[in-house]
Amino acid sequence: MRHFQHFSIRCLDYSKKKGGGSGLSAPKGMSERARWFVVHTYSGYENKVKANLEKTIENRNLQDLVHDVQVPMEEVIEEKDGKKKVTQKKIFPGYVLVKMVMNDDSWYVVRNTRGVTGFVGPGSKPVALTDDEVNSMGITEKPVEIDLEVGETVRIVAGPLENFVAVIKEINHEKHKIKGFVDMFGRETPVELDFNQIEKFD
Repeated sequence: MRHFQHFSIRCLDYSKKKGGGSGLSAPKGMSERARWFVVHTYSGYENKVKANLEKTIENRNLQDLVHDVQVPMEEVIEEKDGKKKVTQKKIFPGYVLVKMVMNDDSWYVVRNTRGVTGFVGPGSKPVALTDDEVNSMGITEKPVEIDLEVGETVRIVAGPLENFVAVIKEINHEKHKIKGFVDMFGRETPVELDFNQIEKFD
């Protein structure tokens, strides 16, 4: 839970720097790539929100905007009547994690899903999780299926080399990774990237 508390403190600092703010206005502009956001729900509605949102995404063909919805769980050993039992427990009760391209349409769909009370952020304005926060909060990224070819040029959309361009030299479909080169200051620098860190050029 301490990782979520760290994120909440970061949102508070962000709010102070921006001079506070309130209301439920949708975000201005559009995120270039899908990021993870934290959504607050009514207590006990986490799985219902996940199911309702996934159904809406399918019915409205919004897979390009909302990529994944998760309720992180952990195994807990409970002892009752002298017997030990492994149960699944929510890591962040009252919250659902959504990977989405943030724009007015995606904000509206998520915000108006039954059971959702708002996004976590200053004045309910969404603040994306950082890559480090995603890794520390137990979020398991869904394997990304992508049609790639050796020699193809792709854009890096996550990690320290974000916005750089890479040329693919090797593709590992089992591990969902590629090996390639990035041109840095006129020199080819070898890189290894997950599928969810890259995107094809249109």
